[in-house]
Amino acid sequence: MSLPTRTQVWRVKNSPAESVVLDFSDDATFALTEEPLPHLEDGEMLVENVYFSNDPVQRSLIQKDVLEESLCVAPVREGDVVISHSIARILAINSNTSPEFKVDDLVFCMTGGWRRYAVVKADSSACLPLMVPENVPITAALGLFGIPGYTAYYGLKDILKLREGDSLIVSGAAGAVGNIVVQYAKNVIKAKTVIAIAGSEKKCKWLKEIGADIALNYKADTFPQDLHDATPDLVDAFFDKYTSGFILDLVISRIKRFGSIAACGSISGYDKDVGKPTMGTTWSEVTTKRLKIQGFSALDFMFPPDGSNRVATECFPGIAGALQRGDITLEHAEEIVEVPFTDVPQVWGMLFTGGNSGKLVTKLKPST
Repeated sequence: MSLPTRTQVWRVKNSPAESVVLDFSDDATFALTEEPLPHLEDGEMLVENVYFSNDPVQRSLIQKDVLEESLCVAPVREGDVVISHSIARILAINSNTSPEFKVDDLVFCMTGGWRRYAVVKADSSACLPLMVPENVPITAALGLFGIPGYTAYYGLKDILKLREGDSLIVSGAAGAVGNIVVQYAKNVIKAKTVIAIAGSEKKCKWLKEIGADIALNYKADTFPQDLHDATPDLVDAFFDKYTSGFILDLVISRIKRFGSIAACGSISGYDKDVGKPTMGTTWSEVTTKRLKIQGFSALDFMFPPDGSNRVATECFPGIAGALQRGDITLEHAEEIVEVPFTDVPQVWGMLFTGGNSGKLVTKLKPST
């Protein structure tokens, strides 16, 4: 089989100020191109993307006029390739490259972006071996055993320092991070009460099946009263994937004095009302209650300054053990959508319409 010499690529065409435009019009956010592949240099390899991770943070990176210092990684400007983590198959390796990888290996790729094929560095700055336990789907490397799982683990253990018997509210609970937070908090840490917030009755039903004591639909007219009724004694902590908006306002009033908030996302404001104030009515309670709010990224713990590898020594074994014991389930926690490369943006857009539960993964149909 001959190796490809060209590839399809999705680039940013118009940096969005508000909602993304997912079509092929002049106003479209993304543009599909076909481009030649560069020749392999020393230390490089050619990969074919098989699965794309869909992550809300991709939206913040393409925001019009976003400041680099406001982000955890470099912004993606007009003309740039859309970045994405992926699972890729190695098609070729330069003959002078270290034998860390071999042809046909599947790898976790961090630099391929929205390309069908990509030339990437053959080292840990670009690709890592897939880390999933035996008999676990490889797509879990993008979810439970990827950044979503590590975000849930470190947010509970290091940021909130949640303990047995504590009570917790989780927003965005039916998403890739949130469902793991619910399961790990209730079934592993043994929290007394876990209250999950999601956007439909179907999602709430699923969350109660996997560990939530109470699941509330924030789209219900009765949500403010439902939240009040669910927290008669207030709660110790809030794991916030929704960040900003009326949910944060309401939850702040239901947290105990000296409680904690772990903030790891702001999906409510990623694709609408960007940059507009959407909170603040209960902000004074942060002071009066002496609340601790800490933003974080799993990358803080995956690549710490001291060079330690807590993922391999602590986080991965902890999550794998929970899965093996049945404390965490992958059932219904992944949604894999198979599409041609031309439809990659449409699948990603499901993140902002509530169209998925658990980790949303794009599977690319084979090239013809």
